[in-house]
Amino acid sequence: MDHVVCVDVMWPDSEDKPTLRSIFRRLTTDGVVIGLIVTNVAVFLLWRIASPQFMVKNFMISVDNFTSGRLHTLITSAFSHRDSWHLSSNMVGLYFFGSSIGRTFGPEYLLKLYLSGAVVGSIFYLAYHAFIAPSFQGASGAVNAIMLLDIFLFPSATLYFNFFIPIPAILLGIFMVGKDVLRILEGDHEVSGSAHLGGATVAALAWAQSRKGRFRRF
Repeated sequence: MDHVVCVDVMWPDSEDKPTLRSIFRRLTTDGVVIGLIVTNVAVFLLWRIASPQFMVKNFMISVDNFTSGRLHTLITSAFSHRDSWHLSSNMVGLYFFGSSIGRTFGPEYLLKLYLSGAVVGSIFYLAYHAFIAPSFQGASGAVNAIMLLDIFLFPSATLYFNFFIPIPAILLGIFMVGKDVLRILEGDHEVSGSAHLGGATVAALAWAQSRKGRFRRF
């Protein structure tokens, strides 16, 4: 006689499955800041070992990449540096100002702010360079969004210009925006003022939302 064995299969409850929301809830400010820095450093090292053609096509924003459908470069370019000074200066700003924003609004907000600054900075760059064909990389637009939002929120805080000169935060913010406008007037060549102003626009919108008490919906 054949024996039939019945086995009850317990499928996991859908509530136990990880969702994007549950993953976001597990984030910490230090985790997001360090994760962003590590990702930037990893891409910096990738420039040393990967094919230059692959990196240009996948980690730089340009009109050609955008029109060719490589839309991921709107974000990946914000994790991409080939110059160590460019990388280190952006990561110092990300560490100090990102930690402040994360403590104020939470790690999820910080991550969204970084990515929003990246995308809008890339769009501003593309709009300005629509009829010429340079390419751009760097976290400057994303980091600018984080730095300027912190400055808008705490304008009277004391910051150290060039690490030595104490000045009110708002003066540093005015200097940053003014310098980026000047860069555009001078041709937007070596450092992209247009991408920086994209980040500044994100910061201004985020600040306006926070004034209305709606920052959690960002």
